[in-house]
Amino acid sequence: MGRNPMRAAVTLCAAAALAVPLGTASAAPSAQPAARTQQTQDPVLVDCSGQPQIGPDSYILACGDGNSRLVALRWFRWDPQAAVGRGTNAVNDCDPYCAAGAFHSYPVTVRLDMPTGGEQGTGERHFTRITLTYTDGRPDGSPRTVTYPLPG
Repeated sequence: MGRNPMRAAVTLCAAAALAVPLGTASAAPSAQPAARTQQTQDPVLVDCSGQPQIGPDSYILACGDGNSRLVALRWFRWDPQAAVGRGTNAVNDCDPYCAAGAFHSYPVTVRLDMPTGGEQGTGERHFTRITLTYTDGRPDGSPRTVTYPLPG
């Protein structure tokens, strides 16, 4: 009988040792849904491949050929109603044709707005409109402010 109490004590110690990591592991998943919920509250920007993004540092405006893109983006607002940032619009002049053209850079203020309710497309709320305001120069023939619909 001397062996049985010892075996029981070893078994209990082993069970207690296993319970500690399990308790820690079970606490971690409960923290993840809170973070996920926070991310899904703000609308996303859907890129050309249909991937949702929050606060990207670049974004292709001309999905078909890549001849207009936003680069060096810095966002100072991103909330449920709108996102606002600054960056550079790199635009191909397509002269004499796009493959031989040169890219020119224009500083812009970028505004994303008109978020959806999240019922279509990616299933997440996403911005449906982008407005660029050129702050120093602009592509030939372009107005100072341009607005485009966004994919989603």
